Amino acid sequence: MDRYRCIFSMVLVLCVTGCGTPKLNPSQLVPPPGTYDVRILRDSYGVPHIFGKRDADVAYGLAYAHCEDDFETIQECVFLGRGIYGTLKGKEGAAIDYLVKWFRFPEMVHEKYHSDLSPETRALCEAYAAGFNHYAALHPEKVLPGVLPATGEDVVAGFVVKSPMFFGMDNDVKRLFEDAPKAPAQDKVADARNPFTRGLPIGSNTFAVSPKRTPDGKTHLAVNSHQPWTGPVAWYEAHLKSDEGLDVVGGVFPGCPVVLHGHNRDLGWAHTVNHPDLVDIYTLEINPANPDQYKFDGQWRDLEKGRVTLWVKMWNKLCIPVRREVLYSAYGPVVRRPQGVFAIRYGGYGDIRQVEQWFRMDKARNMQEFEAAMRMQAIPSFNVGYADKEGNIWYLYNARLPVRDEGYDWKQYLPGNTSRTLWTEYLPFEKLPQVKNPASGFIQNANSTPFRTTAEPENPRPEDFSPTLGIQPPSEMTNRAFRLLELLSADDSITEDEFCAYKYDTKYSRESEAGQLLKRMQDVPDDGDPVVSEAVSLLRQWNLDTNLENPATAIAVLSMEPVVRAEMSGQPVPDILSLLRDKAHMLKNTFGRVDVPWKDVNRLVRGSVNLPLDGGPDTLHAVYGNWRKDHLEGMAGDCYVLLVTWGRDGRVHSHSIHQFGSATLDPASPHYADQAPLFAARQMRPVWLDEAELREHLEGEYRPGQPRPQPKG
Repeated sequence: MDRYRCIFSMVLVLCVTGCGTPKLNPSQLVPPPGTYDVRILRDSYGVPHIFGKRDADVAYGLAYAHCEDDFETIQECVFLGRGIYGTLKGKEGAAIDYLVKWFRFPEMVHEKYHSDLSPETRALCEAYAAGFNHYAALHPEKVLPGVLPATGEDVVAGFVVKSPMFFGMDNDVKRLFEDAPKAPAQDKVADARNPFTRGLPIGSNTFAVSPKRTPDGKTHLAVNSHQPWTGPVAWYEAHLKSDEGLDVVGGVFPGCPVVLHGHNRDLGWAHTVNHPDLVDIYTLEINPANPDQYKFDGQWRDLEKGRVTLWVKMWNKLCIPVRREVLYSAYGPVVRRPQGVFAIRYGGYGDIRQVEQWFRMDKARNMQEFEAAMRMQAIPSFNVGYADKEGNIWYLYNARLPVRDEGYDWKQYLPGNTSRTLWTEYLPFEKLPQVKNPASGFIQNANSTPFRTTAEPENPRPEDFSPTLGIQPPSEMTNRAFRLLELLSADDSITEDEFCAYKYDTKYSRESEAGQLLKRMQDVPDDGDPVVSEAVSLLRQWNLDTNLENPATAIAVLSMEPVVRAEMSGQPVPDILSLLRDKAHMLKNTFGRVDVPWKDVNRLVRGSVNLPLDGGPDTLHAVYGNWRKDHLEGMAGDCYVLLVTWGRDGRVHSHSIHQFGSATLDPASPHYADQAPLFAARQMRPVWLDEAELREHLEGEYRPGQPRPQPKG
């Protein structure tokens, strides 16, 4: 009987999902004429500038424009937020679906959509969904069964699902499913191997200098995120302008109706990933007489029980249903494992207002309005670097930090039988580590401790913060943070050109982990292997630079990179001496020499484009690559870079660059790799904010539904 039931389920899924492109009725998906008033202006690099009457009009136009360049990824984001990713990605996707449904993200969004979001934010999200639907209706051959129509709730769910992945919630969940799970605090680094980053390191730089440290009264801000170069968290540049006051340029992710970091005419901001301790795991005491009860404050409580269905793609279009138990306690979601029953709780769980906070940040016009947006604390993590036209600079260790009982070791599994471990409050905003308008005239963060943000004595003090908060200690420094402190501290009169040069610095600090690893490799004893001896000789001469012609960089970086990446992602750290031996022989076998110029190894590959890259892992010009037979192919690191300057008169100008171009998924487009040569040369292009200036560099203008003008020539 079970066999026939299984077969019936398979047939049912085939019938439900379909085997081909669904038949669409465009009249039901295309808004009536006049619903949205928006123009899309593409500049000479294909970057969309969206001009609308209302903010909602702009969101509608942004969705349509982004779909033209990356519809497939945006479509996948809808599946992610609904918890049906397994219908696309099989077992890997179903694992994400389990987390989405276990944590009740779709239900949470549905329950709070009207109560917790302002009408303006809902209109923004619904307009974005309408733009997606409009494009889908006109391109049915690209549409996957089950995706239409997208809704405003789908847009919000994307934020709710992705946000905790950046501070590593999924990492702690994965541990619970290991055969011998480690205690959560044995690695509090955010898991770079989450489903969105796909095993690639994530990081970022931000730094700003005020008129106190410039010779001409200018203020500078670096917006410099390090993300995978493709996928659901790859950057896309857009300029959004409405008659309701929206006028912002910066980076967006697929499925996102707001700029996540960038600048408007009055202020700008950048995010870097931070690693606060926002996740706690509890061991529940189960009733020996009833496995569905746990003890809490001396009494047995019933676990809330349910079941979810996961759809798993097996082959072709065949999906099978998999049923899984889901449990809940006073602490949050619960899972039964052979080694015990565990509950998980994280900071910010239940908040769906991330998109609203970013929307308010986009529209802020001064420091007070921007701070009011930050005080929402709906975005549960990310450092913030800020600057504005008034010359203000500000660093904020943004995090939704639980206020915990001092009587427990929050770095370990916690007893799940007492209300003393059930925190319900968060550290107030004004008590977060932050540095505002320091006398030094600079702030910086590069995924590093907040306690070494600027020159002493203006840094936050570790002793002012409880160890239970899990804030990164002063020892947690990246090479990028060491270099920024060295460069900015040594220059008390920073010009715009120098600011740009510092962003593209390619050196390792001797204080950094790379500097310490180099010392170990330089001291390797001679074991009679001539290839290893040649490598050690090169390393003893290396100047810690990753410039193109450097003959020692390849052996140094190839040996150190696996160590750096493992530590960033919380993986076991390999032995540096074994790596040195292996990489030296790999270079010798591949190139016939060990002293290979770095430009021959480190490459940017995009279609037919193949260019040399300087920079490397954890340098300010960060490049992370995967080995491809005879070279490192850049996959992550520096991607969308935006450098912003306000003059003494308060007028803003900026320059940006994308590692590829605006056509993120269209190899036939001239914008598939047109920015790659500039990126490889560490050059940038101007950002055009004024429409009159933009029209001097215009590729074409159109409205959603109209043919996109093709570039001349």
